[in-house]
Amino acid sequence: MTSVVTAPPPVFARRYRAMSVGMVALILLLAFEYLAVATAMPVVGRELNGYHLYGLAFSGGLAATVIATVVGGRWSDARGPRAPLWTGIAGFIAGLAVAGAAPTMEVFLAGRFLQGLGGGLFNVALYVLVAQVYPAEMHPRVFSLLAAAWVLPSVVGPAIAGFVAQNLSWRWVFLAVPVLAAPAAFVLWRGLPGGEPQVREAMGRAFLPRLAWGAMAAAGAALLQYGSGTTGTGLPLVIAGLAVLAFALPRLLPSGTLRAARGLPTVVALRGLAAGAFFAAEVFVPLTLTRVRGLDPAQAGVALTGGALAWSLGSWIQGRGRFGRVPVLRAGTTMIAAGITITALTVFHQVPVLVAFGGWVLAGLGMGMVYPTLSVLVLELSAPGEEGRNSASLGIGESVFSIVAVAITGALFAGFDGRTPVYLLCFALLVVMAGTGTLIAGRFEHARRAGTMEV
Repeated sequence: MTSVVTAPPPVFARRYRAMSVGMVALILLLAFEYLAVATAMPVVGRELNGYHLYGLAFSGGLAATVIATVVGGRWSDARGPRAPLWTGIAGFIAGLAVAGAAPTMEVFLAGRFLQGLGGGLFNVALYVLVAQVYPAEMHPRVFSLLAAAWVLPSVVGPAIAGFVAQNLSWRWVFLAVPVLAAPAAFVLWRGLPGGEPQVREAMGRAFLPRLAWGAMAAAGAALLQYGSGTTGTGLPLVIAGLAVLAFALPRLLPSGTLRAARGLPTVVALRGLAAGAFFAAEVFVPLTLTRVRGLDPAQAGVALTGGALAWSLGSWIQGRGRFGRVPVLRAGTTMIAAGITITALTVFHQVPVLVAFGGWVLAGLGMGMVYPTLSVLVLELSAPGEEGRNSASLGIGESVFSIVAVAITGALFAGFDGRTPVYLLCFALLVVMAGTGTLIAGRFEHARRAGTMEV
């Protein structure tokens, strides 16, 4: 008898169309807001007389995201993803409204904190929803689509935000998004299948210690991020933040993550290493091109745009499912390391500046291959009822590894006054991070008991 392999339905097939469109629209808005805040913040700080609280606009929102990720994971596993999904969307919209209408910097910070809570809940619940609604064979294409949804905001988001902040008002950078988020949420609601899954269990007292560890990790991350951008008292804050994270983080991640134990711990470690290396290098690319090579910000931004477009291409390639997971992960992390290395060479004036653009495109292509592949694997390696917790661990690992990489390289750069050897040292540390990912890429595979599916 000849077996017939049926291809999975398209992501925008009639059955899944409304949900896919709603998810993509909300991710587009989430990505735009994430990228627009940095552009609008100088104007916000000036008009609200809040430069002394400037760093908290970023670290406070980040701390809220870490806490919400912990809560959202447990909430989604215990009660299903819908309640945290809608709570997260509502919190995100409410936070934007508070920030956009803020009369003082303190109120603006409260809005950013609420926005971070909403975004954290929404992201984790979305992973669990994908696991419940789409069949497993569709997951690579679904996550490829969600990764690609970041591309358009990466290309046009900062420019739009800058134009609005300068020519209209910075408040519309925040207030316009809720107007667009409401119809996107309605489309997503229309696409949800009928019937709420039964409650599996109560949240439980055991959840409270995990929440406490999450709050501690959030505080450590905020200290680290804030200290890396502060002169004078910055070093003690960085050290304190690292100490708090070293104590709290192992309690929030799968056992063995920090030593890349086989299976799920390696998936979480890989996401952290790849994202940390890429996002920290992304800080230095425009810095190198403007301060060392004399480009203006718009010209330097073309490199970041190229990386974003390459990320989309890499996501599309892995979504075709024609290559094994281990080769994709090894190739992707190798591309990130190689791309950062090539980009770093442009600190030497003898190297053509176009080399940086090519290097960053290569790094973006690698991230596009790695990022959605790990999103798929975290669901495949999760037992029923653990998707939320494990997706939360993936998000926490990504956030914290990225914060540590950005903070350490930023502190080195500031401490040694941005000399050329310091650029090279910072880039080298990030190449080591990505290269470590290449070395451990195959460790997500592990032996299964007889009769169970192999990964």
